[in-house]
Amino acid sequence: MTQVELARKGIISPQVKHVAEQEEVEIDFILQGLIAGTIVILANPTHKNLIPCAIGKGLSTKVNANIGTSSDFCDLDLELRKLQAAIDSGSDTVMDLSTAGDISAIRRAIIASSPVPIGTVPIYQAGIEAIEKHGAIVNMTVDELFAVIEEQAKEGVDFITVHCGVTQASLARLKSQGRTTNIISRGGAFLTGWMLHNEKENPLYQYYDRLLDLACKYDFALSLGDGLRPGSIADATDRAQIEELIIQGELVKRAKEAGVQVFVEGPGHLPLDQIVSNVQLEKSLCHGAPFYVLGPLVTDIGAGYDHITGAIGGAIAAAAGTDFLCYVTPTEHLSLPDVEDVKQGVIASRIAAHAGDIVKGVKGTKDWDEKMSIARKNLDWAAQAELSLDPQLSRQVHSKIPTTGKTCSMCGKYCALAIVEKYLRSQATKH
Repeated sequence: MTQVELARKGIISPQVKHVAEQEEVEIDFILQGLIAGTIVILANPTHKNLIPCAIGKGLSTKVNANIGTSSDFCDLDLELRKLQAAIDSGSDTVMDLSTAGDISAIRRAIIASSPVPIGTVPIYQAGIEAIEKHGAIVNMTVDELFAVIEEQAKEGVDFITVHCGVTQASLARLKSQGRTTNIISRGGAFLTGWMLHNEKENPLYQYYDRLLDLACKYDFALSLGDGLRPGSIADATDRAQIEELIIQGELVKRAKEAGVQVFVEGPGHLPLDQIVSNVQLEKSLCHGAPFYVLGPLVTDIGAGYDHITGAIGGAIAAAAGTDFLCYVTPTEHLSLPDVEDVKQGVIASRIAAHAGDIVKGVKGTKDWDEKMSIARKNLDWAAQAELSLDPQLSRQVHSKIPTTGKTCSMCGKYCALAIVEKYLRSQATKH
């Protein structure tokens, strides 16, 4: 049985017990969230040594890191080091987006090495295998696509991105309106090419029940991919994006009825003033299903610094109710990320997630900030380092310019905290 089916029967699975303890909430809160579809637990039973992760309403905002090979660069050892960097930096999940090398072997190695849930986009492997076998993605068969999904599920993938909302109807909206950047989702592009060439409906939409059957069988979660997400500020919240979101909402309902865990992916590139409304739209149209956003990036000109543009959008999205942030690295739009890029992306998204959790009132979030404030007041540099998201960097920066006293080199002997503390102590002594 799936986590949802167990919850409906009132059965407390080990995964439910673990995430309730981790989130410091009541077990019944998790059970009710699973039943309502506002919480998902990522935990494929086949994924050994897994630490389950819960995502959704009333829980801390989670962060995902993307890794994986590309057609220009393929090195399994590098991907495993990126996996470890993501985990060490605090990523809650990791997605393997490999498109080169022995994709199945790379995925198996990543799953075997990962205590955090692993996600994939099966259309990548299915499309690439179709090129190798048939000469083109458009010659991929429906059975070949579903065979890849089942292969990945058997191996322990905890959630898969499926671009079910890229349909003939949503593509018609796209063509009718026109766009600056058309389709920037790789999975969405693969399926669009297949659909237009074959003049057929998206197989992930047409045979959605087949997908639900596999999700029930292996208890992986469906991440309804945003194949028509805006890839530029000019395309934000257009008719194609909203058409896809409406379809995703219908598919969420069908998944919930089938006892399948499901969440929804969202944009993309959004100006600041559209982020909150996009979160509200998803929650309304998709029956409160957890929302998973890439960034969102709040400007198109941050090349080389898009982990920052993504974190700005991510903080607003998280505060508005987004449940899951996909990191953005400094190399977004430019190149394949390396180990340091992965770290930078995770840390930036964790800052955004934490900022959102302060607004949400997630238990323990403000306590962390309070402890840091006290450490700063006391000029306790060791405690400040330990309480920071990157203790090593904190220590390194603090010692970069030598200081002769207890204060840092920014203010030196004119430190505001030290001055005020001195005179407050003096006044207390007098009285």
